[in-house]
Amino acid sequence: MSTTARLPAVRPDTAPSAAPSMERQIANEHIFDEIPGNKGPRVITDRGAVAHVVRPPGSHRLRPREHMVAVMLAASPGIRVSFDDQRVHEYDGDAGTISVMPANSERKVTWSSTCEKVIVTMPPQRLLELSAHEFGAGRAVLQPPPFGLIDLRALHLAEMLKAELAREVPSKIYIESLITIFGVHIVRNYTGADSLPPRRKSGGGLSNRSAERVRELLESRFASKITVGELAAVSGLSPRHFIQAFTKTFGESPHRYVLRLRLNFAEELLVESVLSIAEIAHLSGFSDQSHLTVTMSKHRNRTPRQVKQQR
Repeated sequence: MSTTARLPAVRPDTAPSAAPSMERQIANEHIFDEIPGNKGPRVITDRGAVAHVVRPPGSHRLRPREHMVAVMLAASPGIRVSFDDQRVHEYDGDAGTISVMPANSERKVTWSSTCEKVIVTMPPQRLLELSAHEFGAGRAVLQPPPFGLIDLRALHLAEMLKAELAREVPSKIYIESLITIFGVHIVRNYTGADSLPPRRKSGGGLSNRSAERVRELLESRFASKITVGELAAVSGLSPRHFIQAFTKTFGESPHRYVLRLRLNFAEELLVESVLSIAEIAHLSGFSDQSHLTVTMSKHRNRTPRQVKQQR
């Protein structure tokens, strides 16, 4: 059975949990106002909401009350986005194309072919909480990417959300965990940039521009395989000179930097989510659960299971 033909609104809110405030309930009722309920299943939680939507060619005007992020699951050429009926942007949406829309912003979207996407919404306060957890006081303002940008990590998370929504009874706890992981990804990649690490007085480090490019690349792809050659090419240096410049700029080698990002992300999932250790290992860039366990034990002096038990 097609996921778009069943359950106009999936809202498994009967699982035992603390009851949300009346204000939160009222706000939740309007999360998907602009999206007809018969266009795909959806789940609404206190941490955010998600919908899998398939729509024929058409258009609509959006003004979401919460932050809204859409990830294309299949190619959809011929998309037009306009602001105030004046500025118009046209692009072809490939699988993985991401659109980030801050709360209370407005735009008109027109698509000329069938459009399949996963939409995740998040209360502004939740974004602030994730931002504070990640970066301290700052970095809470969404900065939408250029139209047509492809985000493969967001696509992977969107496909996981789609699969859960397709279940006869989607797990609210599992979806909340995925929304949190998705939110952390958005905070890390689509909010205001924090300052670069202090440059060392000794010469030979990366330029500010190269350092920012390299860091953005690593933070968006740390869970994927990325070579020193690729990083060096971004900076216009040979691999050997790049390793020296990177270490002077960031205070650690590229390998240790990526390892730290992966372990930080894994620890975050172990505390925040209900995913299995094997799933967390995969999402964090480790080959398997054993690889994560060995690496975390060596560098953090504790195992993933010990981190989970501290929840």
